[in-house]
Amino acid sequence: MAHLNQRRSQNISGDFYVDATCIDCDTCRWMAPQVFTRKDEQSAVYHQPTHEIERLTALQALLSCPTSSIGTVEKPQDIKVAQLSFPIPVEENIYHCGYHSEKSFAAASYFIQLPEGNILIDSPRFTPPLVKRLEKLGGVRYMYLTHRDDVADHQKFAQHFQCQRILHEKEISASLNDIEIQLTGFEPFELAPDLLIIPVPGHSKGHTVLLYKNKFLFTGDHLAWSVRLQQLYAFKDYCWYSWAEQIKSMVKLADYSFEWILPGHGRRYHGDANTMQAELQKCIQWMVDS
Repeated sequence: MAHLNQRRSQNISGDFYVDATCIDCDTCRWMAPQVFTRKDEQSAVYHQPTHEIERLTALQALLSCPTSSIGTVEKPQDIKVAQLSFPIPVEENIYHCGYHSEKSFAAASYFIQLPEGNILIDSPRFTPPLVKRLEKLGGVRYMYLTHRDDVADHQKFAQHFQCQRILHEKEISASLNDIEIQLTGFEPFELAPDLLIIPVPGHSKGHTVLLYKNKFLFTGDHLAWSVRLQQLYAFKDYCWYSWAEQIKSMVKLADYSFEWILPGHGRRYHGDANTMQAELQKCIQWMVDS
């Protein structure tokens, strides 16, 4: 819960504000860029919502903030409307779960709704409003985890939905030793006809990405869009295993076709297949040169 007495001076006056507990995770800035910006290495409100859509996105960001650093001066009477908007549609049967967890440093989690069973990608916070919404969408059959960093409340989701968790064996640790499906080797694994898990060692040794319908690529901490660089990029400063291996993994991704990058950290990116391929090649060259 945000505290008014800790309200940052960088906020514009008005109802919404960010307090001093902000960890600069970027969640609110990409979820509601018309309301939140970055000032002095933390988020701040630079524009108060003036219409219904801006207010809804600001409330969605408030609910998704992993440290509850966003608040309102007046108690929001429409908070339930925002809660019912989750998970947020992205395109087709793809949703952004919101409710980011501090345990995963605010990594985004996604949800694929499928007739044969839904898939939760990485872990959001286990919070009743979201859980109830996921139940109404058919629950969770698989919980696919890209790597060990973004697992947050995976055990609570597994217990509640009785879903099978999927993680590469190289990511297994003492707190992750009860994973139901442990991937082995470094060859692609077909989970279903339109679902391909691709090992991409680099950020961590057992990091994988999920390709759905040759269109949506869920990338965890392997690949994202950089607003500052205006290109696809990888987190060199947060490469825990091998930068050289991550470059090799990125080169292998060029063999696949996709139109969406949906990362755990960093910004989403959408373009046609040719544009995406060109951006990926630019990213690879940047990685080699950096």
